[in-house]
Amino acid sequence: MQPGLWKIIKKEISVWRVGVLPGIVVIGLVIIAHFSGSMQSLEWLAFDSLLRLRPEEPIDERIVLVGINEDDIRSQKDYLTDSSISDRDLAALLWKLHVYKPRVIGLDIYRDLAVDPGHPELVAAFKNIKNLIAIEKVLPKQIAAPPGSFPEQIGFADQITDGDGKLRRSLLAISTSQGYKLSLSLRLAEAYLTHEDITLKNGIADRTTIKLGNTVLPRFFANEGYVQTDAATVQILLNFRSGRERFRTISLNDIKSDKFNSDWVRDRIVIIGITSPSRKDFVTTSKQLTKGQVYGAEIQAHAVSQLVSAVVDDRPLLDTWEDGWEYLWIFAWGFLGIAIARLTKSPLANLIVVGITSASLVVTSYLLLTWGWWVPVIPTILVLAVNGIELTALYQCDKVLRSGLKARQDVIERTFETIHNGPLQSLAKVLKLVRSQELPIKELLPELEKELDKLNHELRGIYEFLQREPPTQDSSLYLGNTLVLNLQDPLHEILYQVYSYTLARDFPCFRTIKIKIRSFGPIDERCLSIEQKQGLCRFLEEALCNVGKHATGVTRLEVACFSSEGWYTLSIIDDGLGINSSREGRGTQQFRNLARQLKGKFQRVPLSSRGTICELSWPVGKFWFGNK
Repeated sequence: MQPGLWKIIKKEISVWRVGVLPGIVVIGLVIIAHFSGSMQSLEWLAFDSLLRLRPEEPIDERIVLVGINEDDIRSQKDYLTDSSISDRDLAALLWKLHVYKPRVIGLDIYRDLAVDPGHPELVAAFKNIKNLIAIEKVLPKQIAAPPGSFPEQIGFADQITDGDGKLRRSLLAISTSQGYKLSLSLRLAEAYLTHEDITLKNGIADRTTIKLGNTVLPRFFANEGYVQTDAATVQILLNFRSGRERFRTISLNDIKSDKFNSDWVRDRIVIIGITSPSRKDFVTTSKQLTKGQVYGAEIQAHAVSQLVSAVVDDRPLLDTWEDGWEYLWIFAWGFLGIAIARLTKSPLANLIVVGITSASLVVTSYLLLTWGWWVPVIPTILVLAVNGIELTALYQCDKVLRSGLKARQDVIERTFETIHNGPLQSLAKVLKLVRSQELPIKELLPELEKELDKLNHELRGIYEFLQREPPTQDSSLYLGNTLVLNLQDPLHEILYQVYSYTLARDFPCFRTIKIKIRSFGPIDERCLSIEQKQGLCRFLEEALCNVGKHATGVTRLEVACFSSEGWYTLSIIDDGLGINSSREGRGTQQFRNLARQLKGKFQRVPLSSRGTICELSWPVGKFWFGNK
């Protein structure tokens, strides 16, 4: 891996680390809240709402409801005070329906006790109508099946509502002290599908799993979409049929007066139930799914319809993921929120992206639900929104902090460069005079006083320059008390001024130069930032200062800036002795950093006989990242 790439990766890791840890904490807290059930009510609401959004389904013509309503009961001659229907009228209804040859008849009316007159007639009907299935109640208080009915003609009608009092699950089987009991809906579906050569059987891996032919009914387990829910019984999620007209309904009076089409009953599933408000045989469901309160017979119709439709029409049955997959789902969307917070550049863009992503999450959850998978919606939206929006502020604060630190570092670097090529050069000269001990003390003092006075003026000049133009405003280049260059000017003109000013400085080796050759050609500056132009000027200044201090015996100096074979080159060549040292100073390190910024190269090497060449090259027409 290239060093530059590894540096970028390390920088990105340090930036991501700012939001990843708080984001994971948020994800963990939401998962804990989800596991503890704190979001159960909201999750039910989201589940009901998504089911409500499904397109309208056609009427399930395989099922017909015979609803005994208030008018039917009041029209009976033997009207009873308990708002029921007599055994004689009920037996007559069963026999009349039997004539039209339905595949199966389900009686969703408890008949453990006789409702005279006509009880013997009803008992006879149960014994002789073989495709009739009656109901019993097994939880929590038991209500016995009608007398005279056979075990295979009995199904329980019990339902289990959720914590909010609404029905979302359908019981299929219960193990009781009297044996293994099947629900009315399962009995009806089994009877109907038997005519299609589809039988009811148990699963192979799990004997409590129920199969209708090759269709496995996805058993509901505790914590699947719920928290700590009793799942000791065999149950599935109830996939209500959508639409305004779910099933065809016929009243008792319609049957008695033959005001119905006999084809509606022939070869169908007929479910008989009370639809009288005074009897209160209804179950509360979500208003997003149905009318809110649904009569028990219609609930049985929904339960039977989902079983038969799953086998015959491949209509999806509702299922949930295992806990591990649900938590992975929540974590993935939460981490996406962290990524959004990191990558968006403004609060407005962040809100737009989070909004679009949240809408995509809802659409994805809806599509999964239409395919039969109920996934957590509320926890995922919560972690996405919190991480996506709140962490943006954290990233922005970190960005401002990093920008401030970088600006501070840039100020320090530019200030040091200004001091390094000015006062520090004068100070080095003073130290050299003191250490040389070549002059008597009387002759040395005036020279020292002169150099120290010069150093004093240079330091004061830098202070006055920084007062006028802070280092954060880097459009100027300070060279001395009387020379401040505008970096907006053409680069070749600025380089010439740097060259002229530096050679006019009092360095000992400049005094021996006999030949000066300089050439500064025009440069395409569109690819250079102000900071890079400043670096090129400091490079030239530093290289010339090194010649003036160390190139002993120099007689020839050649300075040029030219283009060749797709590269610009700024070259300083002298014929002095120079210095032999493998140690890189501060200036050399700065030049190498500048070369990396320009995607170029730097070299300073001795020539074969004597002299040194110092060059900085960078590609022509290459655009870099930087401040323009």
